[in-house]
Amino acid sequence: MKGPQDYLTETDGAVEAHIRARIAAAFPEDSFLGEETGGNAGDVVWVVDPIDGTANFARGIPHFCIAIALVANGETQLGGTINPVLAETYLARLGRGASRNGVPIRVAPTSEISATSFELGWSTRSVLADYIAAHTALVVAGSNVRRASSGALALCYVADGRSDGYAELLMNPWDCLGGLLMVREAGGVTCGFLSGGGLDDGGAVLAATPAVAAILSQATGIALFEGRDRRP
Repeated sequence: MKGPQDYLTETDGAVEAHIRARIAAAFPEDSFLGEETGGNAGDVVWVVDPIDGTANFARGIPHFCIAIALVANGETQLGGTINPVLAETYLARLGRGASRNGVPIRVAPTSEISATSFELGWSTRSVLADYIAAHTALVVAGSNVRRASSGALALCYVADGRSDGYAELLMNPWDCLGGLLMVREAGGVTCGFLSGGGLDDGGAVLAATPAVAAILSQATGIALFEGRDRRP
């Protein structure tokens, strides 16, 4: 345990070491920022979560993933998220769309709150009362609210139309950069994570299908962002 409800396995370190070595061999001039071994966020940086959903992985629950993003020219250029158990690979490239296993994906067309399924992430780093208030507001409004313990996959599911929105009051960049790009490339809307300094300090995350995004934003207090999400 790295802390309360913060799991770490030997596999996390081994996966990150493998990815770091492969990226260094292919792109030796690029910088690297990983959850387990840190690094620095240079002008071109690969941001890696070796296992998102480690608590699920450690208990044999097949809902976890490897998440990788590339930030260059101030924007997230590439995102890749893989669930190895289900053999599902999500990929996105700035301006080129998003896909699952090579098939283009789009956010859900949901427009009625009574038909929505949102997911809310939680961690010990955020204020419990704020999480409970957001959860309560969404349930009272008529939504179904889930928590599956992998924010990176949750964002992919928004992009893939499996969920109508995801929000978390505080996330690290390795958990969300690729997924936020996927949602935008799949026609969804998001918060401004990079523009708010999220690459260096983390920040709040929101992503949703457009017709119901305002409801999720109001419940969580996380503002939607118009325009291109760029690093300051």
